[in-house]
Amino acid sequence: MTPNNRHELRKKILGQRDSLSLEERRENSTIIINNLWEIKRFSSAKNIMLYINFRSEVETMPLIEACRQKNIQVTAPLTIVKPPRLIPYPITDPEKDLRPGYYDIPEPNSDRLTPWDPAHIDVVLLPGSVFDLHGGRLGYGGGFYDRFLSQEAPQALRIALAFEMQVVDKVPVQDHDIPVHYLVTEERIQKIKDR
Repeated sequence: MTPNNRHELRKKILGQRDSLSLEERRENSTIIINNLWEIKRFSSAKNIMLYINFRSEVETMPLIEACRQKNIQVTAPLTIVKPPRLIPYPITDPEKDLRPGYYDIPEPNSDRLTPWDPAHIDVVLLPGSVFDLHGGRLGYGGGFYDRFLSQEAPQALRIALAFEMQVVDKVPVQDHDIPVHYLVTEERIQKIKDR
């Protein structure tokens, strides 16, 4: 599968996701987060890293407070472009702890927070554009999460959050693409069998 096919598929699915109404996104995000708590390794985790939702992504902000109430440490990634990497920082108060970062995506304020050791992360919640039921995930083209998961947090359970309309029969994966362990949508909690 050529990179061009990946680009076209990403563009098509993101266009469809962007067309969801705010109400649909909110409603389905709530169902997805409720489904997420059904995964025992997530609900019993001590430390999770989540993406901060941006544009039409599944909303993760309500999870920060929910995790805090359950004494689960939440971290969010700061994106470093050169060399490309993600650095997790603990988040307790989004109002104070986040500021616009890479592509204006809300990111941890590194001026007031201390980086978190990726080796202590139990679960990583992954964003993305396209997913399949075999663990395939297309991100946004930067490879930041694939690099982070393979090099810095290989121990973490990988859970992708997506709207059902982002799920296709088969994602055109490449060798460097890291498969997810679970895919959670508003309609399913899919545990991925080892490939």
